[in-house]
Amino acid sequence: MSEMNRQAAPLLKIEGGSFAYKGGPQILKDINIEVDPGEILAVLGPNGSGKTTMLRCMMDMLHWQSGRSLLDGEDIRGIPASTLWKKMAYVPQAGTAATSYTAFQTVLIGRSSRIGAFSSPTEEDMKVTERVMERLGISHLADKPCHAISGGELQMVLIARAMAAEPKFLVLDEPESNLDFKNQLIVLDTMTALAAEGVACVFNTHYPSHALQRAGKSLMLSKEGWSLFGDTTGVVTEDNIRRAFGVEALIGEVETPQNIMKNVVAVGISEEAFAQEPGAADRSVLASLTVIMQNNAHADQINKALREYNHLLIGRMGLPHRSSDKYIINVMLEGPVSEIEALSHRLSLIPDISVKTTYE
Repeated sequence: MSEMNRQAAPLLKIEGGSFAYKGGPQILKDINIEVDPGEILAVLGPNGSGKTTMLRCMMDMLHWQSGRSLLDGEDIRGIPASTLWKKMAYVPQAGTAATSYTAFQTVLIGRSSRIGAFSSPTEEDMKVTERVMERLGISHLADKPCHAISGGELQMVLIARAMAAEPKFLVLDEPESNLDFKNQLIVLDTMTALAAEGVACVFNTHYPSHALQRAGKSLMLSKEGWSLFGDTTGVVTEDNIRRAFGVEALIGEVETPQNIMKNVVAVGISEEAFAQEPGAADRSVLASLTVIMQNNAHADQINKALREYNHLLIGRMGLPHRSSDKYIINVMLEGPVSEIEALSHRLSLIPDISVKTTYE
């Protein structure tokens, strides 16, 4: 593959991935996704829909029966393990830990892909380990054996171990499981920060709200075999949640001093059967979108998003706030609700800005 084609390829791509365990029904059918550097992909679906299986197939821990996974344009099956695990890190679901390794030693193991087979950890390896544990707020666990800490604490240690590898692609299987509110936020904030640094993250989750609040793209899986991939606002909808999970849900907005955040509340079990693949009607509306930039650090990202949705723009006006370093952008839009929501959502994922969209 030429260098030009390699650079143009998505960081991760799955083409037509399908899988069934021996003697069992097909769990995954024709999965097609793309993830670029700095993107977060959420994988959602009810229990038994194949979320963990999908991650394992994606990383070639299980083999696709048809289709393939590409990393940097190369089939993962052909990438040597020593090369693959320098680029990719995996956080499994935390179970019980029988190991007597301390938390620090466990996190240090994450550096193994960068340490020679007959070499010892360097001072830099030790510093990276300390820095990652401090970033996740678990430095106080450093000397504790993993069998003596809680399941939630172990989950944070496993995430730190993966981060210590300094991967360009991070895969997390239900990283918020067993965590309290504070540690859930630490994990979500860490994924957001890593994405801002150019790391791609894929995570399984039972929380549609986390997908809406953090992920630019989502993959929804169903027990009936259909899947839906795309911008999160087009995938995580009330209709699609009902179809995949069999529950009636309401998606609302919670306004904070900084932003408007999406929230999902399950209100009842659906009595309707929705085995067919979803589709949604759309309507054209007028909308006003306001962005407040805390500084100019992410101006290029904002302008790039607005250029890509230029066909929606009626007008745009920028207003500097002279007594501070803030800048206000007002944009008038006309077009399908789904596209306006996708633009608003994409902007809301950029750090250090506030976004509010008002519809006619």
